[in-house]
Amino acid sequence: MVLRRSHLACMVMVTALLSSSTARGETPPLTGNVPISEFQNRAEDAHTYDFDAPPQGMFRSIAVAEGFEERVGSLRTHEIVPIKPTERFQADVGAVFIVFSLHQHYQAFTVFGRCLPDQVADVVPEAVVSEDAMRIALEDDNGYLSLPPPRGGWPPGRYKVEIHVGEQVNETSLMGTMRFTIVASGESPG
Repeated sequence: MVLRRSHLACMVMVTALLSSSTARGETPPLTGNVPISEFQNRAEDAHTYDFDAPPQGMFRSIAVAEGFEERVGSLRTHEIVPIKPTERFQADVGAVFIVFSLHQHYQAFTVFGRCLPDQVADVVPEAVVSEDAMRIALEDDNGYLSLPPPRGGWPPGRYKVEIHVGEQVNETSLMGTMRFTIVASGESPG
């Protein structure tokens, strides 16, 4: 009895499907040959990556700050958070910190920060004035770079920090650039 009912239900469904497909009965129109450029690799869809801007992609957030603090997060993990994020510092600042959080990653790597003068008087433009690196383990999702002042302190001016990711600094490891300004000790940083 049960077998007959399921067989009957199957027949009703097949009949309904067949009748609905024949009722439509229209053949979709064929399209002509279209050049690939009209639907794939369109110029208006391509966006170039700006290496002269703060890094994106693997970085969830990144900030220049006066310091950092380590807290226990909601999942009982260590979170490094920036203290007083700013892009302007007094010339007598002990160190400039770059604090970042990362998206999930499947391999350990190193984050490098190379500080170069951007608009600083009497300093060679491409000379590295400060640098730091932090090894990121597989379970790490945040970190910081500490850029100590060069010998003699920070000369007032604008600086850029190249952020590199990988095993060494080279032309393909650049992820982006952060910037900050050092003001004379008597000036207001804000």
